[in-house]
Amino acid sequence: MSQWWEYPALPRRPGERAILKAKAICGGGRTGRLAKPVGPRRRLQLRGAPTLLALTWTFAPIPTSAPAPPAMDSAARDKMQPALPPGSSCPGPEWPEQERAEQLARGAALKWASGIFYRPEQLARLGQYRSREVQRTCSLEARIKSVVQSYLEGVKTGVRQLAWALEAVQGAREALGQAHGLLWGMAEAAQTLEPLREQVVQHKQLQAMSQLLPRLRAVPAALAHTQTLIDAQRLLEAYVSLRELEQLQEETWAPLGGLELPVFEGLGPLAEALGQAVEAAAGAAGRLAREDPALLVAAMRVAEVDAGRTTSLEQAARDWRQRCLRALQEGLEQIHFGTPLQPGPGALAEWLEALRVALPAELAAAEALVAPCCPPHYNVVRLWAHTLHSGLRRCLQQLLEGPQLEAADAFTLLHWALHVYLGPEMMGSLELGPEADVSDLEPLLTLENIEQLEAIFVAKVQASVAQWLQKALDGDVAEWGREQEPDTDPSGFYHSPMPAIVLQILEENIRVTRMVSESLQRRVHGMALSELSAFLRSFSDALIRFSRDHLRGEATAPHYVPYLLATLNHQSALSSSVSVLQPDWVAPGALAPVEAALDELQRRICRLVLEALLAELQPLFAALPSRRWLSSPELLDDVCERTASFCQDFRHVRDPAVQLLLAEAERTVVLQYLRALMQGRLVCRGADERTQAAERLRHDAAQLRELFLGLGLEESVQCAPVLLALRELLNLRDPTLLGLEVAGLRQQFPDVSEDHVSALLDLRGDVSREQRLAALSSLQACPQPSPPAGGRALFSLVPAPAPPLSSCLPSGSCA
Repeated sequence: MSQWWEYPALPRRPGERAILKAKAICGGGRTGRLAKPVGPRRRLQLRGAPTLLALTWTFAPIPTSAPAPPAMDSAARDKMQPALPPGSSCPGPEWPEQERAEQLARGAALKWASGIFYRPEQLARLGQYRSREVQRTCSLEARIKSVVQSYLEGVKTGVRQLAWALEAVQGAREALGQAHGLLWGMAEAAQTLEPLREQVVQHKQLQAMSQLLPRLRAVPAALAHTQTLIDAQRLLEAYVSLRELEQLQEETWAPLGGLELPVFEGLGPLAEALGQAVEAAAGAAGRLAREDPALLVAAMRVAEVDAGRTTSLEQAARDWRQRCLRALQEGLEQIHFGTPLQPGPGALAEWLEALRVALPAELAAAEALVAPCCPPHYNVVRLWAHTLHSGLRRCLQQLLEGPQLEAADAFTLLHWALHVYLGPEMMGSLELGPEADVSDLEPLLTLENIEQLEAIFVAKVQASVAQWLQKALDGDVAEWGREQEPDTDPSGFYHSPMPAIVLQILEENIRVTRMVSESLQRRVHGMALSELSAFLRSFSDALIRFSRDHLRGEATAPHYVPYLLATLNHQSALSSSVSVLQPDWVAPGALAPVEAALDELQRRICRLVLEALLAELQPLFAALPSRRWLSSPELLDDVCERTASFCQDFRHVRDPAVQLLLAEAERTVVLQYLRALMQGRLVCRGADERTQAAERLRHDAAQLRELFLGLGLEESVQCAPVLLALRELLNLRDPTLLGLEVAGLRQQFPDVSEDHVSALLDLRGDVSREQRLAALSSLQACPQPSPPAGGRALFSLVPAPAPPLSSCLPSGSCA
């Protein structure tokens, strides 16, 4: 078996550079130096590792070939690491860091040795490496010994110093024990001297008392004298005497060790009596400034001097300055806003008027008389103004929390607080200085107070207005059943003061609120419109009851229609004058509900009048049409005569109501005429009768036109021309052309129905079933035209007759 040094040099392989680098780190290589300095501990841990590995691997066979070293896991590497022999200088792992360092050293040595194995030419230097490691080990051991020797010398020096410190501490302890014993002895000696000390204190107190005894004997007399001065309102002298007594009390308090002498027991009540006297003088500042300003000045000086007083006694501060300020405010409030001075029910206006005069006079007196008697920092005028303002505000709050005010009081208070108080007549007067300005303070009335007062005023006024309107309505309704006709004005129109009264009541309530605020005006305006609407409903209900009682005979009115016409004039007067309830600031549509109620009232009155007209005309139209109607105009003459007689009273109605009434009366007559034609009472027997009926329709239309023209109705609004259209339908010679005529009738009167046309065809008496169906089919084929602008319904208000029985023969006429 050949030796390891006999192997030839191995060629370099691709991983050789990494191996050489590891060897250089571990202390190998040609130079034999570490690539990086290593600390003492690291050196100690690595000491002997390469050498031992080299000695261990000397007897290991080396293969002839030099393949790349296989990769080794951690377990295989641990098995390959040599064990340290006994007695090695390498210490065992006493802590984890040492064990980690040892593992790293072994790994580094293994890498270094593996490099030697792969390069046989390096094995010749093994001895050099071994000797160098031995030298390095010896050097490290020498340095370690030097370091340990240095550490031992330092420990020896520290132990010697600790011994010296122990000796010093023991000496100090003995000295402290001796001092403690001495102090304990001195405390016992001091306790024996305590009675002597008490005797010394008593001796000093007796000595002080002996010196102050003459002055202490005079204390009772001084107390009585001071009380006399206070009673005589000689406040400055009383305060000087009081201060002398207090100074004497302070002089005796310190020598006596805080002992309070019985002789000074009356000093506290005396000081309180003087404070009350000063406070009373301040509370009557207004009166004293006029009658005895010296007393007021003395009280103010006493309060100011006492504010700077200092005392060694444990006494609370008297604070007479603040008491004076409070007394000034309370006295001022009591003068003007005391409980006996608050207004009773109904006296609020007088009380506010008195304040309007008194408060500016009080501020002027304060500026002229009270302010010179007080220190400047009191700001008397400002204090007076703020005190009066706060007292008045508190008084008003109490007033609002009490019984509910009447409407007049609520209005007066709102106007006074919002306009008069800050106006030029009171707090805004130019004669008052800027110190009297209260505009930056809280207002007299809060928003809640204003809301409360406005609600009270509106509720009270609403109840009063409703009562007055009802009273006016009851007075007018009571006149409807009297024997005389309604009153007329110089122009001959029916007249009553009721509309003027109603509008005047509402307009005055709206106008007067303009003096207070816009919010109150809006509230009252809304209330007025609401009450007017309620009044119109009551008016309409009264008309219904009046008409019902008259028609039933329960309370027959001698002049039923004239009074209905008079109410129509009332409605016209209200409609023409309601614009006074719409100021400029009101929205344009605010009066829409009232105007709608007025229009409804007008329609109701017209309906009642027309019902009365209809009751007179219905018996006359019962005989129309008939054979007599064909041959004689007497029937329509009676209708015209009765209508003219009924409408004679229309001349007492004002425009435009009279035009509306005449138009409705004319339409009522025409509707009754159409209703009579549609009843099927007459069937023409031949062409002569149809011609005669057509001529009668023309004559009647002309007669009705002349009648209402004579009554004053314009021709453009009359409905009588419908009779001329029916005349054309009756006057048609060829029945086959009825479809065209019916279509023309539909164009003129869009509300005509098939039943109406069928009834008119029945009146002709010559229309066969086929012709009827053709005419009705042409009516159906004709598109429904839109009603003309301003046109009024006619045929839709005329009830159509029942359709003819279907048992009629196809070839016969339905007569």
